[in-house]
Amino acid sequence: MAASFEFGRKEKLKSRKQLDELFAKGKSFSVFPVKVFYSLNLDATDFPVKIAVGATKRSFKKAVDRNRIKRLLREAYRLNKQPLTNCMVSQEKNITVFFLFIAKTLPSFEELQKVMPVILEKLIKRVSENPVTNT
Repeated sequence: MAASFEFGRKEKLKSRKQLDELFAKGKSFSVFPVKVFYSLNLDATDFPVKIAVGATKRSFKKAVDRNRIKRLLREAYRLNKQPLTNCMVSQEKNITVFFLFIAKTLPSFEELQKVMPVILEKLIKRVSENPVTNT
């Protein structure tokens, strides 16, 4: 199967209900400068991996800075997402993920490009060792 570098509407986590459930019952870990919240789902969704990104208003007062960080995070994920998607498809699991940028300074794309594969490998490892539970 050819690698798909798209990041379409079906991959975006937009549901307020799913986001609230993710923060209430999900698990998290950090790989500086990103904190990752994730939750495995039993519900069949239209895509095996749904993600959302964010940056804190406390650290970045200007909306243009927060929007740039979110854009960079989405792009870094888009280019490195294939192993996670393949893992979820092969294990027939669904996952929701939220990437929160926690550093205090604006990142470069290269910095996020280096850290994203590390984050996704850690996420794959955690998902693979845990059985599916309705979290």
